[in-house]
Amino acid sequence: MNNNEEIIVRPTSVYACSKIITLIIAALAFIFLAWSIAPLFILAGIVFAAIGLYRYALIRNTNFTIEPEYIRIRSGLLFKRTDQVEMYRVKDYIITRSLFHQLFKMMDLTLKTTDPENPVVYIRGIPETDLVDLIRDRVQEARKVNKVVELS
Repeated sequence: MNNNEEIIVRPTSVYACSKIITLIIAALAFIFLAWSIAPLFILAGIVFAAIGLYRYALIRNTNFTIEPEYIRIRSGLLFKRTDQVEMYRVKDYIITRSLFHQLFKMMDLTLKTTDPENPVVYIRGIPETDLVDLIRDRVQEARKVNKVVELS
């Protein structure tokens, strides 16, 4: 990856499905109850299915744009939100990979920053890459350009 190009990452579809599986199971259970006991349960099944589909679309619509100067986080379907963290404010990087993540080659990346609005940036469910090394290089470059000196 070139150090000056814009990189866009977003949560994988497997991650999004894992976050809505309980809603889908509940929707199927209510549809089964509607079929076997009372047709009124179909409304609850439809509601749970709609909430699950909305959450899936919301998770998949989150974009993390990593540029040389900053990280931009865009999220939302009906109401869009954009947050921006300057690259020189990133202090620490944490990669978390549960057994589920390892099976599907995903990772969660946590960035600790000195930004007052976003002290911790969570980048969850993204494909396993060398993104941390790229961010580290960009942070060091941004600190040189902005003449940021870290005091202990």
